[in-house]
Amino acid sequence: MKNVRIAILGTGSMAEQHVKHFKAISGCKVVAGIDVEEARSRAFCTKAGIGHAFGSLETALQWDGFDAVANVTPDAVHHPTTMQLIAANKHVFCEKPLAENFLLADEMTREADTAGLVAMVNLVYRNVPQIQKARALVLAGTIGELRHVEASYRQSWLVSNAWGDWRTEDRWLWRLSEAHGSKGVLGDIGIHILDFVTYGVGVEPVSLQARLKTFPKAEGDRIGSYTLDANDSFVMTVEFPNGALGVIHASRFMTGYANTLRLHVFGNKGAIEIDHGSKATTMRICAGEDVHKETWRDVLCESVPSNYEKFVAAIRAGHNDEPSFRRAAALQRLLDVCFDAGATGDRRSAPFGPSSPHTSR
Repeated sequence: MKNVRIAILGTGSMAEQHVKHFKAISGCKVVAGIDVEEARSRAFCTKAGIGHAFGSLETALQWDGFDAVANVTPDAVHHPTTMQLIAANKHVFCEKPLAENFLLADEMTREADTAGLVAMVNLVYRNVPQIQKARALVLAGTIGELRHVEASYRQSWLVSNAWGDWRTEDRWLWRLSEAHGSKGVLGDIGIHILDFVTYGVGVEPVSLQARLKTFPKAEGDRIGSYTLDANDSFVMTVEFPNGALGVIHASRFMTGYANTLRLHVFGNKGAIEIDHGSKATTMRICAGEDVHKETWRDVLCESVPSNYEKFVAAIRAGHNDEPSFRRAAALQRLLDVCFDAGATGDRRSAPFGPSSPHTSR
């Protein structure tokens, strides 16, 4: 079994999860931490028991003691740093979104493919067994032809202090400011709920409408150096190739929900519901004779390999796996259309179609 050496690029709070998951994989070793603030990198590595700390990506690449990098930098930094890593022939496991727009994401995808590197994106909800089971049931025809979809991503950290006080913490304030690289709730978690929906139903939308909303949150819509202008909520309606409709929405003002994804898939022969929250996940199905009695039954699901495990396995096998850069780029293309539609309120053709090469995998 090939040993895999991982470097963590960006040593903020999310980096701790990457270290935890990669360290749990046999034959995988986290060997370095990299951050533009070297003191933070050193503190992170000391706490995590990592042997090498660097204050720049260039210095780490000169050392060259790693095979792959988990890119946990802020969104706007994903593209330049990943391009450096690809040029250095390093496999990349990037946080979402892959880039700020489709053109940048597509460039990253094409360069990684040309180099023959493993290039994957941490769409974490692929780790949820229930979404894998739902996809299998939908594609098997268990609920018949798709007719309607409802999906939501619910957060409430602009209401609740359960995750800290967003008014005083940089890690939250930057997410509310376009000048600090944020594209709001649509750019932050929109990619998750769009993947949850389109992967779960196994088909992409052909058209959409979107509305984005930013609410007043402070005097003058500003706190310190942060202008609070990024969107807080979005609502999207979509149409699928067979005419089925869907409603997808997300907000940071969904009081009472820390971090919950919900998916309801309705077919002409049955329906599936998934409720994935911070503490538990449930899945139910109403199909067969149960549709005549409106009876729902719980569905039990076996565990699935995590994205972290699939990334390491892909490096060992020498070929890419999902969720790939290509998949994330396709989702980013859809997000770009959402931003355009949200700015005008117009109905837009989505960049996917029945014969599109950007299919869910």
